[in-house]
Amino acid sequence: MTPNSKLTTNPIDASELSFDDFKTIVINDYKIAYESRQASLLGRKEVLTGKAKFGIFGDGKEIPQIAMAKAFKNGDWRSGYYRDQTFAFATGICTLKEFFAQLYANPSVEADPASAGRQMNCHFATRSLNEDGSWKDLTEMKNSSSDIAPTGGQMARLVGLAYASKLYRQNPDLSYLKNFSVNGNEVAFGTIGNASTSEGVFFEAINAAGVLQIPMAMSIWDDAYGISVPAKYQTTKEDISEILKGFQRDEDAAGYEIFKVRGWDYPALCETYQRAIDVCRTEHVPVLIHVTEVTQPQGHSTSGSHERYKDKDRLEWEREYDCNLQMRKWMLESAIITEEEITELEATAKKLVRETQREAWNEFLATIKVEKEEVIDMINRIANGNPAISKIASLLASTPDALRKEVVSSARKTLRLSINNPSPERDKLINWYNSQASLNEDRYNSKLFTDGIESPLLVKQVAPEYTEESKMVDGRELLNACFDANFARDERLVAFGEDLGAIGDVNQGFAGLQAKYGDLRITDTGIREMTIIGQGIGLALRGLKPIAEIQYLDYLLYALNILSDDLASLSYRTKAGQKAPVIIRTRGHRLEGVWHSGSPMSMILGSLRGLHICVPRNMTQAAGIYNTLFRSDEPALVIECLNGYRLKEKLPENVGEYTVPLGEAEIVRTGTDVTIVSYGATLRVVEEAAEELAQLGISVEIIDPQTLLPFDTKRICAESLKKTNKLLVVDEDVPGGGAAFILQQVLEAQNGYYHLDGQPRTLTAKAHRPPYGSDGDYFSKPSVDDIIETVYQIMHDNNASKYPSIF
Repeated sequence: MTPNSKLTTNPIDASELSFDDFKTIVINDYKIAYESRQASLLGRKEVLTGKAKFGIFGDGKEIPQIAMAKAFKNGDWRSGYYRDQTFAFATGICTLKEFFAQLYANPSVEADPASAGRQMNCHFATRSLNEDGSWKDLTEMKNSSSDIAPTGGQMARLVGLAYASKLYRQNPDLSYLKNFSVNGNEVAFGTIGNASTSEGVFFEAINAAGVLQIPMAMSIWDDAYGISVPAKYQTTKEDISEILKGFQRDEDAAGYEIFKVRGWDYPALCETYQRAIDVCRTEHVPVLIHVTEVTQPQGHSTSGSHERYKDKDRLEWEREYDCNLQMRKWMLESAIITEEEITELEATAKKLVRETQREAWNEFLATIKVEKEEVIDMINRIANGNPAISKIASLLASTPDALRKEVVSSARKTLRLSINNPSPERDKLINWYNSQASLNEDRYNSKLFTDGIESPLLVKQVAPEYTEESKMVDGRELLNACFDANFARDERLVAFGEDLGAIGDVNQGFAGLQAKYGDLRITDTGIREMTIIGQGIGLALRGLKPIAEIQYLDYLLYALNILSDDLASLSYRTKAGQKAPVIIRTRGHRLEGVWHSGSPMSMILGSLRGLHICVPRNMTQAAGIYNTLFRSDEPALVIECLNGYRLKEKLPENVGEYTVPLGEAEIVRTGTDVTIVSYGATLRVVEEAAEELAQLGISVEIIDPQTLLPFDTKRICAESLKKTNKLLVVDEDVPGGGAAFILQQVLEAQNGYYHLDGQPRTLTAKAHRPPYGSDGDYFSKPSVDDIIETVYQIMHDNNASKYPSIF
């Protein structure tokens, strides 16, 4: 067996096996478990000796994960957390060498397919995509959604992964999607530590899966602690399956099938997992497997020692009931293996792990060593007797396992010290540095978006078409027509959210569509923002095109952890190995009151890089953006204007076909005196103000960016400033919020600063949320009066004699 080969478990059906075959399977299982333990022990040493930055391992969970792996089939999905390394080894999701490559942060997709060195160790993922962003055949793979470190964050997407099987099973119109499902027979496996079951997202997901009745198999590794905090502070009754008994299904009501098994009992674990997953797969119901009496031999992570918080009795119990030792004891007592044979197996496994670790470390350093030698040679040539520069080369040469940052930093320091001594040698180092900058951009900074063949930036632009007969309709009707046309066109589209189904959403954008397309495709959900988003992520990972609705923008806050930690970072943390083209539909901006008038754009812009942030000013633009997103494969947030649903707009004849390109700003009104950049509902207020400003002799140019991420890729704003030389940003976010982002983009990224002849200004909402009522809106958010007076003041500052002070 080579160090990087994949050794996977086999399911046990004792009734069909000879004793020799049974022995072979059991011995192989123990071998995987033992190798995994050695990887944990050696991994910890590599961190403590400084080769790796941090380590968190799956020791103590080996045997239950072996049992779980036996029930895991091609097409199935995992959504787990960072203790699942044995499961990853047993299923072939990760090899030993890939495990160590990730520990060392090797930035190569080939070395670390899960994350290309971007994630801490034990954060697993399989690559669902080809290099061009197209899908692989996921039914021929054992699939793992990309792990995240927040310990309950995997629960939300797990709901969606399991829900996809229900849709594939019950909707025959999806049968053509052969690469994603085989009649919905896949199971979504979830894992979590017992302490993390205290998190709200766990309970939200457990409840959602019970309501939806989906094939979700939830495993809880219970080692009685959450880092240093014992179960008595974590869980009522110190027993999660005990308090979840109300979810147990019976003949009168649907629910879960709940199992409980000890984590060191290999035969019972194999039997329990076979029974549990059979129920889950065949009956399409959720199951929960509570694995108790689990140990954690090395403590939580390399950041600390569990001897600090576990008493002597607990530590002694953990040593005795270590699952690997208990399986070893059982194998000897059952005559499956002799002491001599198992000792030899362990010695061989230990040697294999050590050899694999060394190979992974040497491969990690190989490219860096070449770069290091090149740089040392170039620095010495530049030095030419300069002791300060020679010292840089000497320090780098004396660092045996230099990292890339030390090599590049040495080059940069040399270039700074030699700035006054140009030479061909220095030019050579500059050229090397510039070429490395491009390589390092790819290694460490690329693929925030998939950028594949279905990128929204590649969608063909189609203009809306109108005729003399085109009707004026409410904005909500225009949106409804857009959704109707697209649901008829693409069976992959599904939509769900609070009040979305039966009543067609609170503003009637989906009115009548559930009756037309069925409640599998247009669905009501409970009040559960985190798992609404997770439902979307899981469906999108499995090839569907979900629209996940958050009823109001203010309530996006309740799903921000899932959006930010999981969805926004997915493409980046897998280096485009996975994609989840979820469209989050919501509504916000101006209305009434503290909880229904939100415009927290700075929160969104700061936490959701990796999503396209779309802010259409009306429903015509919103529909065009949706048409673009429905034809592409990257996630987006679309914020509709809450007070625009009953405003009249002309209905395009091609309402389901025309597209609005992402990142292309639009000049809504041309002018010569001041450039105003605004978006969403506030843009209409700016347009109204422009009329009175024209009467005052002030010509304003109004620019609608339409999307904030990406922002004005054709630099329309900077071009406008060349003409007007004055800038005002009008925004409903708090002072210094979204407006600050727009200023940074226009003044810095587009070099608009050089075209100004006066101070750029922002006009924003107040620092507080708006109070209820029309007066509350007027005195809290930018009004027509505010805009007129701010623009007038800009003109007064520029020419006081022509524009005397108003006040």
